[in-house]
Amino acid sequence: MKRPRTRPGDGVGPTTPDSRPLVWPGSPEGATAADVDFAALAHVLAHTCRWGGRTRHYLSLAQHAVAVSEEVEGLDGVTDAERRTLALHGLLASAPAAWLGDAADPASTRAAERHRRHTAAIERAVREAAGLPADLSPEWATLLGLVARMVDAAERRDLGVGATAAGVGFPPARRRVRPVAPAKAARRWLARFETLTAPPAGGTAVPETHSGPAATPEAVSDAA
Repeated sequence: MKRPRTRPGDGVGPTTPDSRPLVWPGSPEGATAADVDFAALAHVLAHTCRWGGRTRHYLSLAQHAVAVSEEVEGLDGVTDAERRTLALHGLLASAPAAWLGDAADPASTRAAERHRRHTAAIERAVREAAGLPADLSPEWATLLGLVARMVDAAERRDLGVGATAAGVGFPPARRRVRPVAPAKAARRWLARFETLTAPPAGGTAVPETHSGPAATPEAVSDAA
């Protein structure tokens, strides 16, 4: 697996830009919003490879998350506030992997249930820490899932990765995917997070959205 080159000391390291030690993701059991350090999260996601490392070209989860978040901004049929909130959800969707890894699905039923339970707890903690509602509506979850699959299809196309386990093709996003070094991916993830959580002009940060969007799968396809 070819990993993008990075310079020593470049980007997010063992400390934050203000030299505060990072608080690494720990045990998923009982994870709370107070346990979430977004600088540490960016670092871990930037050093976690997509598809559990099953690729010849290193592509980080941080880069993938930024791509999903950016693709959301191309959606039609939603308000600016909804688009901003959904883009933040897209950026944070890969967060559980910082605690659980990005390996293949658990083999046993018991392990799969434990993984689902941990994932749900981490998602709630990360969303709360980011100022989002704890739960994502089914409509938003479906829409985000479609966008993520389009980005995944683009990544597989451009990196020469095989089809999904289900063997079902999906229309790729129009963007071209070029892997970047982990340090750069971490910086981009953090910059994206800061942009989406900063108060917009004349408003408040991260408007909460409890209802589903008016956007449809067709709107997602048009944005690809």
